[in-house]
Amino acid sequence: MATMIQSIRRSALGLGLFAVITGGTIAVTQALTNERIAEQAARAEAKALFEIIPESAHNNDMLRDTLVLPAGDRLATEGPVTVWVARQDGRPVGMIMPAVAPDGYSGAIKLLVGIDLEGTVLGVRVIDHKETPGLGDRIETRKSDWVKDFEGRSLGNPAPKEWNVKKNGGVFDQFTGATITPRAVVKAVQKTLIYARKNQQVIRSRLNKTPRGQGPEVTPGDLTDEPLNLEQS
Repeated sequence: MATMIQSIRRSALGLGLFAVITGGTIAVTQALTNERIAEQAARAEAKALFEIIPESAHNNDMLRDTLVLPAGDRLATEGPVTVWVARQDGRPVGMIMPAVAPDGYSGAIKLLVGIDLEGTVLGVRVIDHKETPGLGDRIETRKSDWVKDFEGRSLGNPAPKEWNVKKNGGVFDQFTGATITPRAVVKAVQKTLIYARKNQQVIRSRLNKTPRGQGPEVTPGDLTDEPLNLEQS
């Protein structure tokens, strides 16, 4: 009987040690996996930044030269927004803002939108999405050049009502079999431009006050809630 009890105890102890070791291994593996995913996401984001505003167009450390803006409904982001600033010899030449298209076909689509100080789009890149492969994923530059059609656009180019896909009376192409995805991206880019236009004065003043390094945080009180007449934009 004693031998049986000892055997059971040894088995229980062995199972306990196995569970601890297995649990620890899984935890470590998960932590390493999450770290790799975060690192890959950061690399993809940095790559997109330099595609929007190439190194030939600025000579500051854009990855470290930032301005913090409060979240806005038009950007559909959670919490404060980090804006990357591009400068040439200390003079701001553009900024890159994160934005979210919350109404993609398969969920939220995360974007980076580059804008110069006059409100013209320098470039747009999609950095995360779950759209349908072969259809909605054509918003990626590795699948098509569709997203590059935003370059040179502004709130007045095209007219406000034409910021839509052609199927809905706009100027932007839709994809065969997929209208929801491109329409969501078009609307998100337009809303980002509206956010930047409404707050152009305070953003520009803060940019000019920060020739290098980490930018100041802009509080919600600094930004305007006055309506913007898009028909005159």
